[in-house]
Amino acid sequence: MDIEQLMPHVEALIFASERPLTQMEITETMGQAMEAPIEADRIATCIDAIREKYDADYYPFQLQEIGGGFQFLTKKAFHKTVLQLNSDKHIKKLSTAAMETLSIIAYKQPITKSDIEFIRGVSADYSIQKLLDKELIVIAGRNEEMAGKPLIYATSKNFMDYLGINSASQLPQLKDITDVQLVTPTNAEEAVTEDVQHLSLVPEHTVLKQAS
Repeated sequence: MDIEQLMPHVEALIFASERPLTQMEITETMGQAMEAPIEADRIATCIDAIREKYDADYYPFQLQEIGGGFQFLTKKAFHKTVLQLNSDKHIKKLSTAAMETLSIIAYKQPITKSDIEFIRGVSADYSIQKLLDKELIVIAGRNEEMAGKPLIYATSKNFMDYLGINSASQLPQLKDITDVQLVTPTNAEEAVTEDVQHLSLVPEHTVLKQAS
């Protein structure tokens, strides 16, 4: 099968997936579908061709690499329109305290709970559990050098997918953020009532879903 014939199959596969697909996953899946091995460089060529195709102004969506894989995303100019379709599905709500905790983890990862609490000045138990429940952070192991070998936390693949980045290194550099404090410590009263105070996070991209 030549590239022209292979390309629409790769395109359909990425379109049908609800999550970013890595090049390896696409290669393996296409090999199973064709019942014959597919060279990785041919898949790479298809991906480049699909990306070039949808970069044209004619299309309201494009192929982007996020979270280590490839996914169709609506272009920025159409985000507001698409969000009207099902805004509750695309907007995640976090309390101010949880947002503070997530910011600390994003820029200081991997980090222990005690280090997070030292920066915030209050307990982080509730915020960490909320972030784990929303799958925005993960337990990345333990700090073997600290007493008691406490758990360490890092941002998850879902967090990167949500922001449309491939790694934490693509977050804005703190040196480029002037006159802005990353975290303003939450006082004890705010920490207790954090489940009432919410901050809406609107994603920088919208996933193009397949028709049902």
